[in-house]
Amino acid sequence: MVTATPTMEPLSARIPSDLYLWLAQLQVEGATTNSDKLRVLLGQLKRQHDGAFDYVAAHAWARELTHRLRESLVRIEGKEGRHSEVLSQLIEHLTTLMALVISQAPPDAAAATQLEDALVRRASLMGEALLRQATAAQAFDPQVVQRHLGGSLALFRTIPHPQGD
Repeated sequence: MVTATPTMEPLSARIPSDLYLWLAQLQVEGATTNSDKLRVLLGQLKRQHDGAFDYVAAHAWARELTHRLRESLVRIEGKEGRHSEVLSQLIEHLTTLMALVISQAPPDAAAATQLEDALVRRASLMGEALLRQATAAQAFDPQVVQRHLGGSLALFRTIPHPQGD
C-alpha cells in the first residue's frame, strides 16, 4: 500500500522573541530548521490530542514525554556502566498508568469500575516490582527502595489475608 505524501500548506505567525529563541535552540529529533521543528511539535500535539481517546496512542505519547529521561539514563549507563532496574520499572509502570488515565473517560459506573480495576492492577504490579527490588535493589542508590517502603510494609502487615493463603 502506497501512502500519499501530505500536501504542505504555508503557515505564517508572529511569536514573541523569547518563544522564537526557545524554538531556535530546542533540540527536536528529526528536525533541524524552525519549520521542521514546528511540523514535528504540531504532530506531537495532534497525537497528544488524538491519543486522549486511544490507549495505544496515549501510551506512545507518554513514552515520547519520557524520551528525554530514558535517553539520559542510557547515556549514564553507557558512560558509567551503571543501570537502575528500579528506575526502568517505575518508568514503564508510570507510562502505562499515565496512558490508562489519559485514554479514559468512562461513560458510566461499569466503565469506571473497569478503569479502577486496570489502574489498581497496574499500581499493584508496580508495588510488587518495588517489593522485589527491596531484597537487593538494582538501583543507583541500593538503599532507595528499603528507605521508602518501611511504612508500606508496616501497613501491609495489618491487612487481613483471605483464608487459605
